[in-house]
Amino acid sequence: MIRSTLNIGLQQVARRSYSSAAAAAPSAAAAPLEEVLFEQKGKCLNVLLNRPKALNALSAKMVHLLTPRYTEIHSTCKDGDLAIVMKGAGEKAFCAGGDIRAIYDGCNPTARKTLSPEQQLEAGDKFFREEYQLNHLIYTSPVPQVSIYNGFTMGGGVGLSIHGKFKVATESTQFAMPETGIGFFCDVGGSHFLPRLPYHMGMYLGLTGAKLKGIDNLISGVTTHYITNDKIGKVQDALESLSVPSEKNVRGTLDSYSQKVPSNLDGTIATKFDAIHRIFGKDSVERIIEELKKDGSDWAKQTIATLQTMSPTSLKVVHRQLLNGAKLDMAECLKMEFRMSQQFVEQHDFFEGVRALLVDKDKNPQWKPSNLSQVTDSMISKYFDHLPKDRELNL
Repeated sequence: MIRSTLNIGLQQVARRSYSSAAAAAPSAAAAPLEEVLFEQKGKCLNVLLNRPKALNALSAKMVHLLTPRYTEIHSTCKDGDLAIVMKGAGEKAFCAGGDIRAIYDGCNPTARKTLSPEQQLEAGDKFFREEYQLNHLIYTSPVPQVSIYNGFTMGGGVGLSIHGKFKVATESTQFAMPETGIGFFCDVGGSHFLPRLPYHMGMYLGLTGAKLKGIDNLISGVTTHYITNDKIGKVQDALESLSVPSEKNVRGTLDSYSQKVPSNLDGTIATKFDAIHRIFGKDSVERIIEELKKDGSDWAKQTIATLQTMSPTSLKVVHRQLLNGAKLDMAECLKMEFRMSQQFVEQHDFFEGVRALLVDKDKNPQWKPSNLSQVTDSMISKYFDHLPKDRELNL
């Protein structure tokens, strides 16, 4: 929805007016406290993900608000015309993931019994299709995007940001791709960015769902910059003041405020790089676990314990997904992920994982199959099968 002016009650953005992504865009009035707020200041478009009570979890409505903006930017802007700054409302989260409870409510086996075949297909199709199309728009955006990781940044929130030019971690950042813990997979372009992290960090993050905190995000290559929270306001003012917000000028502005990777890496994720590189580069999940057992450190034991709580199917599918993604471009990755999503919403583990985490909240999912040895290569392969031509993802 395009808006000309909107006053909202959030303290951090009070007394600001919210406007269209481009000056020439048509406008219409919008209700207060919309799920995404847009503010144009100079040549900077500030985008606020505005569901703080839900940790700014990405909803279908948010996708519908963001997509027209990015579509318009593609058609009207070039590098130097505009910069995008994306943040999450409140102090707890940038975006803590996709609204998987809504997907569960629309797609779980009980709900499906009340739907026609056409409605069943749409329930498991529409959100992922539109979300991945938005991810691709962000990846191909002609203008630089700066995403400020204030707090939790996970799953769907990663997809809104990781494909932009610049990602800023702060001391409050907690970044993760935790999908194997809910019987799902690392989607929203995870096939593309995770395999391209150094030291097999992507495989480690994708399988274990490990959180990267603060400056570990810069050290591991997840973010491009690390700027402390007390400087974020100054950074935003500087970006809003740029007369030519080109990728080069935005980078220069961020560089002037960003901390460098520290020379003393004690206590950081860097102390685990050698082990992660040695272990998570193995050609199967079983071999990764074998190497962790050989390592024998407290970290390795804890990592094994974590993997043992994850969906065995998800672990094996994600392992193959990331190996495949290393050889594919972004569009190919998203098309592969859409096929995978359509398989996952037909299977037991996704609904069981969401049930255990968000519905009954017993945190005791009963995976089927329940161990890695029962997950065969043929079972894994079906997650990558092509869909009928009219159901494939178009980008």
